[in-house]
Amino acid sequence: MFSTTLNALHIALREIRRNVTRAFLTMLGIIIGVAAVITMVTLGEGTTKAVENQISSLGSNLLMLRPGAGFGPRQPNIPNFTEGDVTAISEQVPGIASIAPVRSSSMSTAYLQNARATSVTGTTESYFSINKWTLAEGRLFDKSDYREGAAVCVIGNTVRKELFGTDSPIGQKIRVGNASCTVIGLLAAKGQMGMGDQDDTIIVPLTTLQRRLTGHTGAHDITMISISAQDGASSDRMITEITALMRQRRNLQPNQDNNFNVFDTRQIAETLSSSTRMMTMLLAAVAGVSLLVGGIGIMNIMLVSVTERTREIGIRLAIGARAREVLLQFLVEATTISCIGGLLGIALAIALCYGLGMLINVPVTFNAQINIIAVVFSAAVGILFGFTPARRAAKLDPIDALRHE
Repeated sequence: MFSTTLNALHIALREIRRNVTRAFLTMLGIIIGVAAVITMVTLGEGTTKAVENQISSLGSNLLMLRPGAGFGPRQPNIPNFTEGDVTAISEQVPGIASIAPVRSSSMSTAYLQNARATSVTGTTESYFSINKWTLAEGRLFDKSDYREGAAVCVIGNTVRKELFGTDSPIGQKIRVGNASCTVIGLLAAKGQMGMGDQDDTIIVPLTTLQRRLTGHTGAHDITMISISAQDGASSDRMITEITALMRQRRNLQPNQDNNFNVFDTRQIAETLSSSTRMMTMLLAAVAGVSLLVGGIGIMNIMLVSVTERTREIGIRLAIGARAREVLLQFLVEATTISCIGGLLGIALAIALCYGLGMLINVPVTFNAQINIIAVVFSAAVGILFGFTPARRAAKLDPIDALRHE
C-alpha cells in the first residue's frame, strides 16, 4: 500500500509539473483561504495582546472614579470630587493600597521657540506607582514639593521630543500656562492607549496646579480619583463600597441614578479581549469560506483532468490496474495540490502578518497549532472535493475509456 501511494504521489507531482499554471490557479483558492485564516487569527491574537498590554500599562488592580455616567461628554451640573472624598475613601474602604486625586487640564506649553498644547495633570506622588509610571531620567516630585506647591513638573516622552528634541530636559524651565515650571523628571515611554498618547503629558503636584497654573482652589476640584487595590482584594466588593460611600457623600436619594462611575481596568481588559477574540473568530470563519471555494475549484479542475486523461485511465485499467488504485491516484493528486496550496498559504500568511503587524503596530506571534490545523484542513478539503472526480475515474469502463477521443 505504501509503494502504491508513493507511486501515486510521483504521478501527481509529474502532472502538476506538466501543468504548472493550471495547478497554481487550482490551488489559488486554497492559498488565499489558508493565508486569510492564519492572518486573521494571528493578527487577532496580536490585537488582543496589545489591548491587554495597553490596559495593563494603566496600572495593576486599578479603579478609576469619575464624575458622570462614563468616559464620554459629561452632563452639565454634575459636580467633581473633593479632597474630602479622597480622604473618606482611603479611610472607610478596606483593601486600598494607594489613592491619588487627579485634576487634568489642557494648557499651552512652551520652551524657547517650541510651543504646543499639552495635557497637564495635577496629582500626588502616589499617582506614579498607581499608574505604573517609571522614570527614564531625573526624579519624581515628593511630599515636600506637594506641600509647598513647588513649581516643578515631570514630563512624558512626547513632550520631551516636541519641546527639547534630543536634548535632556532635566533642570530646564518650561512655560506651562502663565507660569514657569522646572523639569525635574522624564517618564519612560508608554506609547499609545486607544485614541490617545499616554506620553503626551505633564504631571505636576496638585497644589502647584491649583495655586500657580489655574488659580482655582475650590472644594470640587478633583476630576478623577485613581485607586490601586491590594493584591487579593475583591474589586467587585470595593466598587460596591465606594459606590455606597459616594452616594452618601453626594446626597443621592434611593430613586436617583449615580452621577459618578467606577471603572475597573481588569474588567475593561477582559471585556475588550473577549470582544476582540469573538471578532477574530468571526473574521476567520468568513475567511474560511474561501477554503470551500478553493475546494470547489479543485473538484472542477480534477473533473476536467479526468476527462482529459480518459484514455490514460483506460490503458491503466486495461493492463491490470485496479479501480481503487485509480481512485487513490486522483485522490493523492487532489490532496497534493491542496497541501501545496496550504504550505504556500502559510508562507503568504507569514509575509502578510509581519507586514500588517508593523503597519497597525501589533505584536505578531505565530500559533503553530493554527498552522498545522490549516494544512490538515486544506488536505481534508483536497480529499473531500477530490473524491468525486477520483470515483468517476475509477468507475470508467476500460473499453469505453480506450475509445475516448
